[in-house]
Amino acid sequence: MNQLANSNSPYLLQHANNPVNWFPWGPEALQKAKDENKLILVSIGYSACHWCHVMEHESFEDEAVAGVMNEYFVCIKVDREERPDVDQIYMSAIQLMRGRGGWPLNCICLPDQRPIYGGTYFRKNDWTSLLFNLADFYKTKPEEAEEYAVRLTEGINQYESVALVREQPEYTKADLEAIMKTWSRYIDSVEGGFGGAPKFPMPNNSILLMRYAHLMKDYQIAENVKLTLKKMAFGGIYDHIGGGFARYAVDGVWHVPHFEKMLYDNAQLLSLYAEAHTWNPDPLYKTIADEIITFVSRELTSPEAGFYSALDADSEGKEGKFYIFTKAELEDILGDEADLFNIYYHVTEDGNWEEEQSNVFFRREEDAELADKLGLSVEQLTNRINAARQKVLEARGHRVRPGLDNKILASWNGLMLKGLCDAYRAFDKPTYLELALKNAAFINNNLISGAKVKRVYKKESSLPVREGTDGIGEVAFLDDYANVIDGLIALYEVTFNEDWIIQAQKLTDYALAHYYHEAAGIFYYTADNDEKLIARKSEIMDGVIPASNSVMARNLKKLGLFFDNEGYLDVSAQLLRNIVPHLAKYGTAYANWTILLLDEIFGTYEVAITGSKADEMRIGLEKNYIPNKIILGGNSGTLPLLEGKFADETQIFVCRDRTCGLPAHNITEALKQINN
Repeated sequence: MNQLANSNSPYLLQHANNPVNWFPWGPEALQKAKDENKLILVSIGYSACHWCHVMEHESFEDEAVAGVMNEYFVCIKVDREERPDVDQIYMSAIQLMRGRGGWPLNCICLPDQRPIYGGTYFRKNDWTSLLFNLADFYKTKPEEAEEYAVRLTEGINQYESVALVREQPEYTKADLEAIMKTWSRYIDSVEGGFGGAPKFPMPNNSILLMRYAHLMKDYQIAENVKLTLKKMAFGGIYDHIGGGFARYAVDGVWHVPHFEKMLYDNAQLLSLYAEAHTWNPDPLYKTIADEIITFVSRELTSPEAGFYSALDADSEGKEGKFYIFTKAELEDILGDEADLFNIYYHVTEDGNWEEEQSNVFFRREEDAELADKLGLSVEQLTNRINAARQKVLEARGHRVRPGLDNKILASWNGLMLKGLCDAYRAFDKPTYLELALKNAAFINNNLISGAKVKRVYKKESSLPVREGTDGIGEVAFLDDYANVIDGLIALYEVTFNEDWIIQAQKLTDYALAHYYHEAAGIFYYTADNDEKLIARKSEIMDGVIPASNSVMARNLKKLGLFFDNEGYLDVSAQLLRNIVPHLAKYGTAYANWTILLLDEIFGTYEVAITGSKADEMRIGLEKNYIPNKIILGGNSGTLPLLEGKFADETQIFVCRDRTCGLPAHNITEALKQINN
């Protein structure tokens, strides 16, 4: 076994038996490279990454390839989910060199960590040749290698950076229309989503478009959002048997998934389908949301109520084997009901994807349409299909399961906490709130100490001490703070328990003290007391997960209103000012920022509900789609906006721009003030 044997990361442990002498990222490996004047080979991936497994099997398990790697390089394996700061730096390098990146990510660096070359997946022969060439290049042309490193490191430091904008512009609806012109070039009006193959769900994009459609009264955008939600839910990217979404579809029609299932996708898709149901009530959205929660509860929840990170794409060495079925297998499981099931999910004898005779389940017809064709009532159809699905789920449960990445990450748990709160807000189902409260307690007890967050939780394990930290495994990044704060704010809004929002405020103050760069008006991704890498980067562009800076900007806006804190509001405004000049040209990289811009232009309603029936009134109000609001209240409370608003009867106060209307005594009266 190599140096990864004592790691906690499931991804690193997958490589512990490679003949490559892998080290984890840390002082030992970095010092070894300097002492021996060897190039560093940084190889980055994650446990559910299919092509990471392929490259491991082809190259890293090969004795001859390992011999080359061990002789000429200090080889370091990095789990990108545990060390996103390292991943961020070398991903920037790859994107600068090649125009695009991905995983596995392989970067060759000088002994001082500065990169000189890199790429993603390499075939075995290409990889071996590359290693020989780079080793020779460093030996024979060290000055040229130094020049490469200088240029690349300069590029890394400038990559994804923005200028400080001091002047506060006036934002208008015309700004939003200009941004949406850019978006319209990428919206797929036939299959939904954005662009062609591969198709990623990008839930934050759909939330932006949904809110834009509602506030700007744009019918066409609204129809595109509905199309996307339906196509994803009907497609093979959705697990019709066990619930939950795969990471992306490899085609342009949502049919064939890349079978890995990530917590961060499902958490955000839960928020999307929950919010969509309030915007446009549809039983499909409610079903999908419920099945996501069922999937996460069954397969990604620890006994302590923390949420695990991912399920692998592969089982028994084959991608998707756990999820696909032949027609004959289904006939064995379902008997006479197989014909109906096969019609519903488009199962064929020959199969409907690359694996011979194997089928990925997907839908095309609405239940009412198909029931009519088959001479059944909708209830008869759905009852029979649901019974068949349960039988297939039970049969599937006897198969060899995909690998579980049982890391519990603060950032992704924050996303799931927010998703559960959004689902409870939309559907008023007590079990959703119960799970949210259990997870919040887990986060509070295991991932927060005082005002500091810890990124990774592993039961009965000690994480390696990182240079510059003051405890074992106490490191966290800006996304950990941002997403946990977001989840805690959401939990306050559905419980009116001020403990949660006070905790959110404490974490926010710590993030401002240790991550915010006031002179640049932006948050760094790493803390000022963390390990020093070759660059200190900021995460600005929204991706599959919104950028930590955009989440913090929205958090600060909400908390500034909750606590009447001008400092929070000023930082939020500064962050947005820096980004707005980029929105019209590169809007699709800034979805979460644009949601904040929507709130600035349309204003944020501060809705205070006070009295003994505050929660009952909150539940009723939440049935109405008001995306640009915060909500607070209860039977008592200390938040500034609640001062002087408690009386014997339950009342609703609608406030905006430091002005409150007369107290409303029912939801209808409150809505008149909002819609006026």
